Amino acid sequence: MAIPNTWGAPYGGYGGPPPAPPVVPARDLRPRRLWYVVAALLGVVLVGTGGALAVLAIKDTVNSVDAAHTFAGGEQRTFAFTRGETRAIYVSQSRWGHVDCRIPRELADSLTKPAGTFRVTRQARSWDRVFEFTPRAGGDYPVTCTSEVPGAEFALGDKPEVRGMVGGILAAVGCFLTAAVAVPAICIVTAVRRGRHRRRLLAAATPPTWGPPPSGAAPWPPAGPMA
Repeated sequence: MAIPNTWGAPYGGYGGPPPAPPVVPARDLRPRRLWYVVAALLGVVLVGTGGALAVLAIKDTVNSVDAAHTFAGGEQRTFAFTRGETRAIYVSQSRWGHVDCRIPRELADSLTKPAGTFRVTRQARSWDRVFEFTPRAGGDYPVTCTSEVPGAEFALGDKPEVRGMVGGILAAVGCFLTAAVAVPAICIVTAVRRGRHRRRLLAAATPPTWGPPPSGAAPWPPAGPMA
């Protein structure tokens, strides 16, 4: 004969399967997933800006030589000059050799030999800066250069802005480093805070794990002192 259970549900709620954990929709978590998009866009902007700065710095340096209007050693070539705009003379030769250039006296008093070296490689050809001068008058004037190295080629160009080039490259590196640090940091902080918010919401929505207190008579052995 079956004996009915009059004690109610046992401790711990073992009378049935545990309730399913609550589900927290991703849209309810804070901060929003929009911050992942912000991090990605920030990375794209920083990397793009850094790349543009690097390209501009290198391009300005390479274009400082007017390689489209070269002249051979011993050849006289006429160029247009602007008063007060410093120009540079570059040489391309197979090896180092003594270089000499001449310009009219009315264009500039003398040529200045730069203290440091500066080389630009353009279209697989290297150009070394050998002289600089600042025209004191504008107009068209002839320039003649010679070298002890046969086959040397000369070109006029702008005075290289070394500081500007270095500054542009450093700014580009700064953009790359900022992107490498900021983007992962934003993603990590967002993920950690969303995880904490999820745990808080789960804790608030999860019912207690213990069952209701027993009802009816106490289970065997009976309560009270044994006779």
